[in-house]
Amino acid sequence: MTAKAAQKSKGHQRRILLVDDHAIVREGFAEIINAKTDLQVCGHASTAGRALESVSRLKPDLVVVDLSLQGGSGLDLIKQIKTLHPQLPMLVLSMHDEALYAERCLRAGAMGYVMKQEEAETVMQAVRCVLRGEVHLSEAVRGRMLHTMVGRRLARDKTDMPHLSDRELEVFQLIGEGRTTRHIAQKLHLSLSTVETHRAHIKEKLNLRNAAELMRAAVEWATRR
Repeated sequence: MTAKAAQKSKGHQRRILLVDDHAIVREGFAEIINAKTDLQVCGHASTAGRALESVSRLKPDLVVVDLSLQGGSGLDLIKQIKTLHPQLPMLVLSMHDEALYAERCLRAGAMGYVMKQEEAETVMQAVRCVLRGEVHLSEAVRGRMLHTMVGRRLARDKTDMPHLSDRELEVFQLIGEGRTTRHIAQKLHLSLSTVETHRAHIKEKLNLRNAAELMRAAVEWATRR
């Protein structure tokens, strides 16, 4: 046993489950975590189904989850884990804009949000913060939420995305990526009619008159992200 391994074996290690559909991301983050004497990656998962199975089997102290997963939604996974394991803390590590998704993730049951382009030190600070039972958000998003709590009017968002439901936002994002209604239905495990209903609600909420305007708005929004 190396000196480093002996040092790690002396104290209690907090066990972390990584849920991300990119193996290279999981492996890179695992290397960073496993370099810490008090932390250990206990498992990996690329899909929501495997993540749920791993949570039950491995009993991690923390789940780090991305919002984009193979065959499912990370946001839905967070809600499922929160229902099945209400005391298990979760941290979102994602490429998606924190300003748009952080509040949604906290409402779903996560305790923190950090973007993948942040420095490794910032990501590890988020991990330790959530393991302590605290909420981790960037200063900008934390300030925005505090303003909301005290009832102050927020500066008008240039997009009306916060008015969309979680599922409508997922559909809108996929439209912006050029996905067809059938592809969206398959990816989100929805019926075609349900996707069409979401499209209709999106058009109504964003004041879009037809499918062409919906497509243009979705592509423009996706391009700005």
